[in-house]
Formats: sequence, C-alpha cells, structure tokens
Amino acid sequence: MNVNGLIYRLPKELKLLIGTFVIVLSIGFYSGLLFVGETSSVSPNGIEEQYLGNENDENVPIMKFKKSEKEMLTLMHNHILSMSIIFFLMGLLLSITKLKRSIKIFLMIEPFVSVLLTFGGLYLLWKGALWMKYVVMFSGTLMTATFVISTGIIFIQLFKTDKTNF
Repeated sequence: MNVNGLIYRLPKELKLLIGTFVIVLSIGFYSGLLFVGETSSVSPNGIEEQYLGNENDENVPIMKFKKSEKEMLTLMHNHILSMSIIFFLMGLLLSITKLKRSIKIFLMIEPFVSVLLTFGGLYLLWKGALWMKYVVMFSGTLMTATFVISTGIIFIQLFKTDKTNF
C-alpha cells in the first residue's frame, strides 16, 4: 500500500486534527527544551553538572547534588517511553507525506536512535563515562533538529495544495 502523499487527500477535518495535534505536541516539546536550558546551561559541562552535581565547586551560584539511582531510572523510564510514543506518532504522520523515501526513513528512524543515545547516555554519564556528555549533547541536538524538520514538513504539506516533490 502506497501512502506517499496521502496527506494531500485527507479531509479538512482530519487535517485540522493533525495540525492541532502537532501544534500542541510542539508546545510540549519546546517547553521541555526550555526546561533543559534552565537546568543544564545547554553545554556539555552543564549536562555533567546537572546529573553529577557540583557540590565540590565552591564558586558556583547554585549548588547541585548528584542524582540518585532512583531519579536516573525514573528520568530514563519516563523520557524513553514518552518520546518513543511522540516519535512513533510523528513517524506515522511523516509516512503519509510526499517525500523522498531515504529522507523519510531517516526522519522516521533517527529520533529513536537519538532517544536511546540521549537518555542512555545520561545514565552512562551518571555511572562515570564522562565523555558521554558530548554524545548526549550531539544526539539531543540531532533529535531536536529532526523534530523541527519533521513538524515543518508535516505543516507545509498539510496545508499546501501544490503537490510537488520535496
């Protein structure tokens, strides 16, 4: 069954539902990024400090303590489950867009790899693999870029009447 470009043929009310869903999902996703920016300074050292603490540094304005194992397992569990659902739904929506197959497959599968690298990487960082902060930073950035690109493609094709290829 070929679903490539099906998004153009959807009824208006389904397009409205999809558009509203993507807007609300994006608000949730971007508010999560704001939280990350507030808690980890969006830098490799900020990520390390957020999970391993900074209580040994006397020159910090805000003292942070190392997360407990319970906190780390809860963080991993919640984020991996919820982001898997988010990216599964985004992948379903991307599957009905008209897009080159290789690009579509990349945008559908990459976020799952990034979710594992980001949140598995945070756990490994917490366990002592300090170099994982760079993997976490890269995979988190790639995951965000993929989300932004995917939502853009869905929106453009959702409300576009011209059916040209991307």
